[in-house]
Amino acid sequence: MPPFLRRLLILNPAPRRWPFALRAGICMAVPVLAGWLSGDTAAGLIATIGGFTALYGSGRPYLNRAGYLAIIALSFAAAVALGDWAARIPLLGLVTITAIAMVAVLVCHALSVGPPGAYMFMLGCAAGTATAATHLTPWHIGALVLSGGVFAWLAHMVAVLWRPRAPEYAAVGAARAAVLRYLESGDGTDRHQAARALHQAWVTLVNFEPARPRRDGTLQRLRAENHRLHRVFAAAMAAVDRGEPLPDIDDPSFADTAPDIPLGRPGNLTLLRRALTPGSDSLRLAVRVGIAVAVAGTVASALSIDHAYWAMAAAVLVLYQGFDWTRTVQRGVERLVGTWLGLGLAGAILAWHPQGLWLVAVIALLQFIIEMFVLRNYAIAVVFITPIALTIASAGHPVDDLGRLLLARGLDTVIGCAAALLVYRAAIRTRGPAPVTEAIDATLAAMAATTTHLEAGSVTTAQARADRRDLQLHAMAMLDAYQGAVGGSASQREAAERLWPTVAATEHDAYRTLAACWQTEHRRPRQE
Repeated sequence: MPPFLRRLLILNPAPRRWPFALRAGICMAVPVLAGWLSGDTAAGLIATIGGFTALYGSGRPYLNRAGYLAIIALSFAAAVALGDWAARIPLLGLVTITAIAMVAVLVCHALSVGPPGAYMFMLGCAAGTATAATHLTPWHIGALVLSGGVFAWLAHMVAVLWRPRAPEYAAVGAARAAVLRYLESGDGTDRHQAARALHQAWVTLVNFEPARPRRDGTLQRLRAENHRLHRVFAAAMAAVDRGEPLPDIDDPSFADTAPDIPLGRPGNLTLLRRALTPGSDSLRLAVRVGIAVAVAGTVASALSIDHAYWAMAAAVLVLYQGFDWTRTVQRGVERLVGTWLGLGLAGAILAWHPQGLWLVAVIALLQFIIEMFVLRNYAIAVVFITPIALTIASAGHPVDDLGRLLLARGLDTVIGCAAALLVYRAAIRTRGPAPVTEAIDATLAAMAATTTHLEAGSVTTAQARADRRDLQLHAMAMLDAYQGAVGGSASQREAAERLWPTVAATEHDAYRTLAACWQTEHRRPRQE
């Protein structure tokens, strides 16, 4: 059996999901319940699009999460309203959806917005072009979506009342677990994972906190503990390099009463500016998605398939995460197989035509199951994504020609997945080994800049800290580029395998340089 088919039968390990899944189900069900109680089920179903706000922001500190989710909810409302407004002219609808897909992919990729990322914004806009609630104006539809987003915001934020620092504790706990694994193995892969976990913890404790946080003993203690863990990690890398015993993770000698806090990641404006630089990964991905969306929409419209947005959504879904070729094909297969299986379940639900509390229960249960499986087996999740999407799109009305609808949605998915894969295949044929080579060069340049500070013994100045941060980021990005090339085209894979010794040596030297900076920092007075 081919590997991509074998993976359809595998349940991947995943963290505890039921609280997240329960919250998502509630956020989708309550708008439907409110719509039914008010006598307008269609309006309630439209509001569920705003309920997708619940899928974002987990892991962020609550103060940061509040603003972040507000932007997400407003973006959903704007995308759906814009999609409904543009639907009056078919060509305008195609252009609008393509533009929103490109902007969403660019921003989400640049700012590392995790799944479902750009996909849901594009889907919301596309759904707006095909809403069955024709009695509502675009601004009214946007307001309904926003109301669903407001409820999701409240559901997301309520835990702040009893666990105000839970996200920060979780981030430091994940960093500790990753460092402990590295101490136990001394393995290069565990080193990379520990570095990534520590970096994510600093992003949570620094970037996702106010620039001037109020005096908070808990936050200061967590920052001090993460700083201590980072020092342990640096000492462990040096010990592995010298063949000495690794330190104990609870060694109190690594504590610092007044630590210099690392910078985390660059600011959002800096990341967006870099993303708009010609040749950046984010810009390249956005263009790729835009072409695929336009092709999928044009082909579906040319075939006179109703609501071509489904094909456009499938194209975005396959491409938006920027996977390598192997994983992109896998995602396309999962989407295709899951959709066609899900059409059977969707047909049963639409034929049943549940109303009232039954409809509320169906929406809640489908969303709960989706979130329970989306990390473990995406194909299984899609089996349930298909019926919930079609149920929402039906706006609570009976479907006149159910067979025609199901066939159209199946063909849309084929068109969208095919367009995405063809565009991606054409794109990688022009790239060759460039991503890995560029990543190595960027890491070497960052290492040279950091080494200058190390040789001068001034590793805690503002510029030195920025260069150390950039070296960390480039080292992680280099390995990501290598892994992506291994899963790419035959030429990319061949080039990546040839470059592996250089990648491994460069990564080793980068972490060795960073470890030396940490050791130097705690042997010398701080630099102003």
